[in-house]
This record gives sequence, structure tokens and C-alpha cells, in this order.
Amino acid sequence: MARFLSLFRPQPFLGLLGRRNPTFCNMSMDSQARETFRAAVEAVQPDTVVRQSIERNGDSVVIDGCRLTLSHNLHLVGFGKAVLGMAAEVERILGDHLVRGVISVPHGIQQTLQQHGKSHLLLEANSRIKVMEGAKHNLPDDDSLKAAEGIKQLATELTEKDLLLVLISGGGSALLPAPIPPISLQEKLDVTRRLAAAGATIQELNKVRRALSLLKGGGLAHHAHPAQVVSLILSDVIGDPLDLIASGPTVTCKVWPEEVSSILERHKLLSSMPASVTQVLARQGPRWKENDKHSDSPGEALNAVIGSNTVALTCAGQRVRELGFRPVVLSPGVCGNVRLVSRLYGLLARFACSREEPPPEIAAEVLRLGPEVGVESWDLCRTMQVLGEERAEGWGATCVLAGGEPTVELTGKGRGGRNQELALRVGLELRGLELPPQGPVFLSGGTDGQDGPTEAAGAVTDAGLYDEARAQGLDIDSFLSNNDSYTFFSRLSAGERLLAPGLTCTNVMDVHVLLIPAIPIKIS
Repeated sequence: MARFLSLFRPQPFLGLLGRRNPTFCNMSMDSQARETFRAAVEAVQPDTVVRQSIERNGDSVVIDGCRLTLSHNLHLVGFGKAVLGMAAEVERILGDHLVRGVISVPHGIQQTLQQHGKSHLLLEANSRIKVMEGAKHNLPDDDSLKAAEGIKQLATELTEKDLLLVLISGGGSALLPAPIPPISLQEKLDVTRRLAAAGATIQELNKVRRALSLLKGGGLAHHAHPAQVVSLILSDVIGDPLDLIASGPTVTCKVWPEEVSSILERHKLLSSMPASVTQVLARQGPRWKENDKHSDSPGEALNAVIGSNTVALTCAGQRVRELGFRPVVLSPGVCGNVRLVSRLYGLLARFACSREEPPPEIAAEVLRLGPEVGVESWDLCRTMQVLGEERAEGWGATCVLAGGEPTVELTGKGRGGRNQELALRVGLELRGLELPPQGPVFLSGGTDGQDGPTEAAGAVTDAGLYDEARAQGLDIDSFLSNNDSYTFFSRLSAGERLLAPGLTCTNVMDVHVLLIPAIPIKIS
């Protein structure tokens, strides 16, 4: 392990002390963790990411390094939970060249934003963009189907002189349902549900969804040809794969009916498909014929990820510097069972908080856990190197930042979510360490402001959690076995550990914050 860590050179941190913001000096570590999370969410607000990604210069605009000419030729479509705020900002910047637009957004979102004082994310009364609400309960429905038809109609009418700006965020797949006729929306939903129940992989499910859809897997860009297509994407998927975010409507992905038939046959479903699905799969070749407007194949769209978990963690790191911590980003792709993820964070905390040289078994177990939670060994070595440097210096405070989407094994019927359960389990892992401000603090929160079917986004915890719960007559194990983390944190100390930011208007998965104070070490 020592040979691994010796590959890394210490980065000077003394200069950062002068940057500490006096505003944050007297904050508790709990408050500092919450402030870090707030900075992460603030960095990926829909209007903020759009404003930072569009550079307007007279009658031209630069997006992702590409200069585009504006000549009253701009058209806009969008779909996703954060798209309304993105569209409002686009219209502020480029509205004088905007001809028209159609966006598909969640049911009730306009009223909700108004009620929460988020009017800056709403369109003006004279907007050229038509807002269509649908996908109640985050499921495709007739309203979102009508919105998809409107988006397809707009795209189909474009010419080679037009520019189509596509806005995409999490939830976009449910807001853009467009099954290939004569397949009905319900039939398509039933096929994918049955396939999932049969044990199909996510790759197989995606191939089937695309093969039965007019707009997913590059379908929207195809229908917009020969117009120039540019997509601005707010990612809610680990690794930001363009073909998976909202099922990649502007990412060319050829799927052949023959391939889908073999998937259905493999899961013994082909013979029981609706007649409409059988009819579509009987067609030879790719999903669509070439556009009637032009015989040549459509060009590639420009797809730019303008907001992601990585962006959120980067800005969170800037904030913790102001708080007096040295930031180290572990990974934006943490996944796997929360039991294993909590164990990893507990080990990293013990490694960093050891007053003596930590036993090599800790580093070995950290490296063993890495592949199971989606974290590369290189990232784990780099993180432990930073933690080791700060511990060796005897005064350095450190903040480990990470993100992603761990999973929870459901064994009960309680209320909770992955972030609250992760925080609860990390609290148990920290048991025996010192309490803040001499000991670590951990926060896990969903950037969409919701964690499961609860009003909280997550929770904040530390080494005192177990004793605090026991003193108040709360049995942590029983809450965990019932997946009832929200009830636990609500009852514990009147809910003061819950993280409840309210409506965030964005979603780039989860943010994890592990604050490590300066640990005085024993020098042999």
C-alpha cells in the first residue's frame, strides 16, 4: 500500500488558509456540511448551467466550442424535470431569435415553482415556448404523449436553415413517450414491464425501448434533419452516457427489429407480444425510413453535458476551501449496496482520524471494497494519499466529496430513501470515533431535494448517533430492517439531523460529504 501511495506528491495547502471566508468561521461542522451540499445544488441550477454554457456574441452563439449563426431561425424543444428553468434562461439570452418552442415538463411544475418563489425559472407571459405538463407520478401518460407529438411535429417541419436547440434533463424519458404506430403507449409500457420482470438486463431493456420508439435513440435528431441540432443536457446518470440520459433522443443508435426479436425470444416473451408489436418487429431494417425531406442520412447532433454530478462536486470543493478544508473528490459514480458504501466511508474516516499510523488492514479493505461500489483503485489510493498527508501534517482538515446512486435492499415497508439509510449506516460505522468538532461528520443528500417518498433529501450524522438514539429509546437495527430511516431521523432529536432543502429544481444524483477535522497525531 505504501508503494501505491508514494506515487502521489503532496499538494501545498498552506496557501489555502488565507482564503477562508470569515462568514463561515463560527459554523458547526453540521452546518458546514449542509453549506457544502447547498453549494453543490446551487452549481447545477437549470438557469445557472444554461447561462454558463451559452456565449452570445451579437447574431452568433458559441456552445461547447461550436459557433452557430442566429438568423431568426432558432427553434426549441425540451423534456425533463429541470427543463422549464433551462428554457426560461435560453429565452432570456436568445429570445430575439427564437421562432417557437415546445417543452414537456412534469405535471404541476409551474404552480409548484410559483408557490416556492421560484418565478425566475418560469417563462414570461409573452413567451414563444409552449409548456405542456404531463407524466403524473413520473409515468408516461396521455398528456406526455401529446407533448411528444407536439415536439415531433415541430422537429419534422424544420429545414436546413433552422437550428433546433434541445433541452434534456432527468425524467425526460417519461416525458417523451412516442411509440411507433400502431403500438399504443400502454402496450409499450406493458412490454418493458414484462421484460424487466423476466430478468432482462438494463442494456436489453434500453434496446427494446428504443426499437419501439420514434424519438428515443436518436429518433428526435432524425426527424429534425436537415436542421442543425444542438442538445444541452443536465445529466442524472452515472458517467453521463449520452445514449442513456432520457434514452438519448439526439444520439444516433441503430437498433434493428431482428435484434429486439431475439431479446424477446431469449426471455420467452416473443410469442405473447401484442399484434402491434409483432407488426413493427416484422419490418425489415432500421426503425425509420429516411426522411422524405432529404435522401442523405442525418448528421450528428452536438450534445453538450452542461450540468452533472461532477460539476456539483467541483463547486462543492470550492466552497469547502472557503470553509477551511482541503477537498478531495473520491468519485461521482458511487453505486452498489448502501451497506458496502457505508462501510467504505467508515473505513476512510478511521484511516483519516487515526492518531497513529493506521493499520494496513484498513487500506487493504478499502481497496477490496472499491470495485463493489463503483470506485476505481486509483481514486481510492489518491484519496487515501491526501488523507494521509493531512493526518501527517497534524493540523490539516479534509473533506472527502463523492456522488452517485447507491442502492437499498428492501426488506421492510417503512419510509426512507438511499440517502437517509446511507447516513444512518455511516453513523453506525463511525461509532467509537470522537464527536465533532474533534471527530468526523457525514452528509448524504439527493440533489433533487427528495429521498424516496419523503420530504427530506437526506441526513447528517456523526459518531454520536448510536448513543443519541439509545438515550432516546430508538432501536437503530429495527428501523434499518424495516427500511424506515425517515421515521428514525424524524423522531431522533426532533428531526434536527434531517436534510430538507425543499424544492431544488434540479437533479444530478446524490452528493456525499465527509468532513474530517484536523487530527493531532502522536509522533514516535
